[in-house]
Amino acid sequence: MIKAIFFDLDDTLLWDQKSVEKAFEATCLVAQEKYNVDPIALEEAVRKEARELYASYETYEFTQMIGINPFEGLWGNFLDDEENFRKMKEIVPSYRKEAWTRGLKALGIEDPDFGEELAERFPAERRKLPFVYEESFQILDELKGNYQLLLLTNGSPDLQNTKLTITPELVPYFDHIIISGAFGRGKPDPSIFDHALEKMAMTKDEAIMVGDNLMTDILGASRVGMKSVWINRHNKERNEVQPTYEITHLDQLFPILSELNNK
Repeated sequence: MIKAIFFDLDDTLLWDQKSVEKAFEATCLVAQEKYNVDPIALEEAVRKEARELYASYETYEFTQMIGINPFEGLWGNFLDDEENFRKMKEIVPSYRKEAWTRGLKALGIEDPDFGEELAERFPAERRKLPFVYEESFQILDELKGNYQLLLLTNGSPDLQNTKLTITPELVPYFDHIIISGAFGRGKPDPSIFDHALEKMAMTKDEAIMVGDNLMTDILGASRVGMKSVWINRHNKERNEVQPTYEITHLDQLFPILSELNNK
């Protein structure tokens, strides 16, 4: 009998990927106006430089464990009171400036001051552009009251709470919100799933995990023996990680839940 549903946040309920794309688009257009650069080429260059820089910092292993990607580093402030987050807070201003400056340089433009301007523009654009998938609220409305709901998200508490602050309608649906950076380990580590089950006072057979990421949401659930639903809206390829169910739209959850609860 399924009594609780654990939801991932980014790209499961919130369309984070689209928010990041739109923030890049708006920021790169500023560069196009000034230097007539190809905005798409600049975005690609900045993404590449950001990934390389991000992996070079001493905090990289920690960000991998907690689940914080390079593009979150381009707009998060990491105001969390923990040693690694304090280091990130110190690193990110120069990381952002460097990523944008190097991106411009890759297109033949040497202008560190403008790189810094773009680095500050991107976070402002990202905060203005929170996207939630159309069906998220409708599905949560139907589930609330019938199931216990828990949000299980990887990331910095400061940044994930910022995302929730700019989409405040999501928060009241959840009985608990667990953020990996506050817990100390991220999905797919089984300990965060055990912690979530304890919070809900549920066994692994009474909860199901819903998420878009095979390597975090689905792998982590399988490690503790929980059933999982992979939401694959964008036709991603499968790998060796096997979800219990695969769906393309959140409303496909309902037949799965009724099948599981009528066994």
